Amino acid sequence: MSIEISVPALGESIVEATVGQWLKQPGDTVSLGDALVELETDKVNLEVSATASGTLKEISCQEGETVSVGQVLGMLEAGDDSAGATPIGEPLPAAPTPDPSPESAAGDRRASPGVRNVAEQLAVDLQTVVGSGPRGRVIRADVERSAEQHPQKPEAAPAPSPAVEERPNERRVRLSQRRLTIARRLVEAQHTAAMLTTFNEVDMSVVQELRHRWRDRFKERYGVSLGLMSFFTKATVAALKAFPQVNAEIQGTDMVLKDYYDIGIAVGTDQGLVVPVVRGADRLSFAQIEQAIRSVATKAREKTLSLEDLRGGTFTITNGGTYGSLLSTPILNTPQVGILGLHKIEERPVAVEGQVLIRPMMYVALTYDHRLIDGGDAVRFLVKLKNLMEDPESLLLEG
Repeated sequence: MSIEISVPALGESIVEATVGQWLKQPGDTVSLGDALVELETDKVNLEVSATASGTLKEISCQEGETVSVGQVLGMLEAGDDSAGATPIGEPLPAAPTPDPSPESAAGDRRASPGVRNVAEQLAVDLQTVVGSGPRGRVIRADVERSAEQHPQKPEAAPAPSPAVEERPNERRVRLSQRRLTIARRLVEAQHTAAMLTTFNEVDMSVVQELRHRWRDRFKERYGVSLGLMSFFTKATVAALKAFPQVNAEIQGTDMVLKDYYDIGIAVGTDQGLVVPVVRGADRLSFAQIEQAIRSVATKAREKTLSLEDLRGGTFTITNGGTYGSLLSTPILNTPQVGILGLHKIEERPVAVEGQVLIRPMMYVALTYDHRLIDGGDAVRFLVKLKNLMEDPESLLLEG
């Protein structure tokens, strides 16, 4: 019996993927649950596994092809005990095969033909590359990273004509599929939403004093540090309850209001920005929020995030202050209609009851979809958040 190998559901807002490396070749025997092929999306890489034991019959989509949810990737012949045999009268379709040359040793076998081509173009020795893919396989990003860290001296070549001469200190590196997809989605967000950003500033004195006072006892009791993100997450949820349209999305001609608070936390990785989700943030304590954020941030940096970690999200918080940003205008994480940008805490002179004092201040930015949220509501949202952060004990009442 022939079974289709199809692209699985990839999660909300993910409609396509790129075929990465085929881990089995036509004629190979597979067991139930064996990984057959890797797929790359803008958020996470995943493996498509066999739903039955048998033999991989054919491959329909080759490495580098863009595929959509439900598309057939290949065929599996279930229950076929003739491992490696070709059915009579039914030749196997052409498929990428490993390079049989002596150079195709351990390092090359851990990389797909496409990745080996990239390594050849960038003059990277695959034997020296540490793979970050599943089971230590070398992926394109590993090769590109190695090329950046250990640039090879190019071989002498005939001098190009003056019309096409390139600067000697320029290098051309192909963008990864994830970076291309991120770029496309950001441009789509700019074109589909009426984005506008409003700003305010928060005096962080009281929060900083609370964190200092409770730092040791909090860490000893819960095993995590009392960070800023738990305060901002709590304050954000309270502001979203006061202005529910900021926690909504547009579907056609309807506004979908959400009475749950799944907060996306933007995390920077060496392969780009990902936004894992802290679910039910309104029901979590400060410690539980800090623990959840630490968990998803660690998984993001170790490349172990699952689609479930990234699925959904009603509002996003991004903290450019960790990189030293003083002010920025974040881009919406569509289909969400609001995103909060945090920034560097910097001591500045401010007027307090007629006196000029030095206080730790932070600029905050709310980017919102003006199709759904009026400017007045956006401003009041930030004022609500500012008041809560400057009087964090009031978060207990917001509960």
